Amino acid sequence: MYGILDCNSFYASCERVFKPHLIAKPIVVLSNNDGCVIARSIEAKPFVPMGAEAFKYEKVFKENHINVFSSNYSLYGDLSTRVISILSKFCPDIEIYSIDEAFFKLDGIKECDLENYVLTIKNTIEKQVGIPVSIGVAKTKSLSKVANKIAKKYENETKGVYVISSEERRIKALKWTKVENVWGIGRSISKQLKFQNINNAYDFTLLPDELVRNKFSVVVLRLKQDLSGNSTIGFEVVRDKKSIATTRTFEVALKKYEPIKERIATFANVCAEKLRRQHSECNYLYVFLKTSSYSSTKRSVGVVVHLPFATNSSITICNYASRGIKQLFKSGYNYKKAGVVVMGLKAEEEHQFSYLKMKTQDINL
Repeated sequence: MYGILDCNSFYASCERVFKPHLIAKPIVVLSNNDGCVIARSIEAKPFVPMGAEAFKYEKVFKENHINVFSSNYSLYGDLSTRVISILSKFCPDIEIYSIDEAFFKLDGIKECDLENYVLTIKNTIEKQVGIPVSIGVAKTKSLSKVANKIAKKYENETKGVYVISSEERRIKALKWTKVENVWGIGRSISKQLKFQNINNAYDFTLLPDELVRNKFSVVVLRLKQDLSGNSTIGFEVVRDKKSIATTRTFEVALKKYEPIKERIATFANVCAEKLRRQHSECNYLYVFLKTSSYSSTKRSVGVVVHLPFATNSSITICNYASRGIKQLFKSGYNYKKAGVVVMGLKAEEEHQFSYLKMKTQDINL
């Protein structure tokens, strides 16, 4: 069985960890330069669209008593790490999907105990970290995403946890899921499916395999089979990720800049390879560096590095990741963990660019 853990309104929830008086109050988080809205709490969503330009919504913020925060990726990265650390104690086989989501496997847990087990995970994270989470569980990764949406949508009825434990539940869940909301179905494919009167995920699973393979791709066929209950998508296959993370805990603490820079370059290269493998590009990176939680002198820092253009070039991503770690590094600490997260992903074929411009900018780094 697969599970997926999703932190609810993650950035807003992070701000509430240290400001509990803001629980149940509207919050928006702005981009690095406070230019636009990149996150909203549930309470703020009716008033402010995602990506809204902050200066245009100052009156709306004031009239609706919306609390506005500048993004704090060091805080978000630290709390994300804490959540994953707790999850790993329950389920060691984990795939970090984004800063606020992670897939995990539930091998060895009896089906009758699954709901109580994942509810324990949820309660432990919320008690120890203060971040509310939703968890979906099913036989396959794509079905666990569907289960997670149900857990989040009907939180009062599900307690934030939903297990697709039977064929009846699978069919009911897929009929409830609109085809455009299926994980791995992009805008273009969903339009084509709806044109053929395929309006929900269950309709999609009824299509003949040959038709799906010929009209779309082998990847979409695997998704169809996965939704049908046959596990065909392993960790890190579906293309429409929010981010890709490569993080490591060092065997021994590192004190000097050069070995840390080398590892960051390696992580960046791995991320770039994963991007190329799934035919995606990223728009920005999150680089972080931290000491052990047991260290006498603790330090946990992170920075978002924006790229001049969407890319999956190892050279470009490595160069900008190196810029990030240079900004973060400070001598006098024993660093134990670091990582690179590539974010703002988009399909490679969506990127229209000037080859000459890309080459020139790469050379000038």
